[in-house]
Amino acid sequence: MDSATRTETDALGQMDIPASALHGIHTERALRNFPSATGPIDPDLIHAFAMVKLAALQTNRELGFFDDERFAAATKACEEMIVGELDSHFPIDTLQGGAGTSTNMNVNEVLTNRALQILGRQPGDYGYLHPLHHLNLHQSTNDTYPTALKIAAILKLQQLEEALVKLQEAFQQKEKEFSHIVKVGRTQLQDAVLVTLGREMSAYAEAFGRDRWRVYKCVERLRVVNLGGTAVGTGITAPRRYIFRAVEHLRDISGIGLARAENLIDATQNTDVFIEVGGILKACAGNLFKVANDLRFLASGPENGIGELRLPARQSGSSIMPQKVNPVIPEFVMQSAIMVMANDVALAQACSLGNLELNAFMPLIATTLLGNLNLLINACAAFKHNCIDGIAANEEVCRRQSSSSTAVATALVERLGYKTVEDLVHQAHLQGLSLRQIVIQKQLLSEEEFAELTSPESVTRLGSPSQGGPQS
Repeated sequence: MDSATRTETDALGQMDIPASALHGIHTERALRNFPSATGPIDPDLIHAFAMVKLAALQTNRELGFFDDERFAAATKACEEMIVGELDSHFPIDTLQGGAGTSTNMNVNEVLTNRALQILGRQPGDYGYLHPLHHLNLHQSTNDTYPTALKIAAILKLQQLEEALVKLQEAFQQKEKEFSHIVKVGRTQLQDAVLVTLGREMSAYAEAFGRDRWRVYKCVERLRVVNLGGTAVGTGITAPRRYIFRAVEHLRDISGIGLARAENLIDATQNTDVFIEVGGILKACAGNLFKVANDLRFLASGPENGIGELRLPARQSGSSIMPQKVNPVIPEFVMQSAIMVMANDVALAQACSLGNLELNAFMPLIATTLLGNLNLLINACAAFKHNCIDGIAANEEVCRRQSSSSTAVATALVERLGYKTVEDLVHQAHLQGLSLRQIVIQKQLLSEEEFAELTSPESVTRLGSPSQGGPQS
């Protein structure tokens, strides 16, 4: 064997592997079979996989399948992988055939060879410690991969929940800051009635509050795992004691309240839970898109658009137009949301393509689900820190637009009557006056009465303070 390589063997034959590489022949074949298309495996999936392997090791040690030396070295390798110290040894693409077997074997090989190094042995010394016979003992890709995916997804969902809480709080702060600013409310992009800028912000805060609650609750859907089911959920090749103990160890390692599925066959072949979680993420993307687009619209101009908001200037917007600044953060958020919605289509299709006892498309499920979580976590954080925190109101524009708009009319209907206000609006247009000017000119209301009817308190009051219906 050449000094720079080592030779490994599998069912298909032999292959030379770089001598110092921690991956082995199964990973090397995957590198050649699956061209890089979507990027490397999500590190959080690798870290979660190491938790699964550590749980299996601890269970197998309890059952007498590992001696102290091998167990200690393999445990140390798992601990290093969990904290990300071995991330660079996972070169294969996220998309791969075989239901994720290449990922499972990449994990097994790296853990084995790192443990061999810890023992003072050379990578590839599989006569002493073997990727399949030891690191994959009583396991299958079909129970370890979905379990690792659920752990990774839960941990990311917790991050997303935190990001949504911060985003909600940022809008709640703007609700307080802008509570005194009356502005034009719009329906179908047309002037409608008066509202306050603060109440607009409150609606956005409520939307993200619902997202936060949905994300928090959907973690429950992922807590049930099929670890111990091995190939198809029957637990074939695994001792019964292993099946009952492995999830308990994994619960302690991960810090997540995991539970073994009552029906391991169902949990192995059916992946509808991922579609359910994907729908929650798509709803979150829909809110992000809508709110980001609203802010972009309200900040349009700035001189010749709506111009009610000023977004933080983050970068020059044009290579030809001096001083042009674009709403780049809302645009980033909207594009992230579009990607989430597109990925959700692929996620649902991949989940529906399971055949009989297994879904072969777990890598695509993992890629889209974890990818969507990453997109949403990053979009929420950028939206909050780079946009919402720095939003300012253009109070003069809000005041000018609300005083001259027909949106004022509805605020006067209860006092003056619909037909009277309709006639006044018509006269105001003909004479080029504001509704305020013509109402006061005709002495229908005083300055103080008009101001009171169009105040922040009046335009956001829940219903009318009057009692009962019209008197006969």
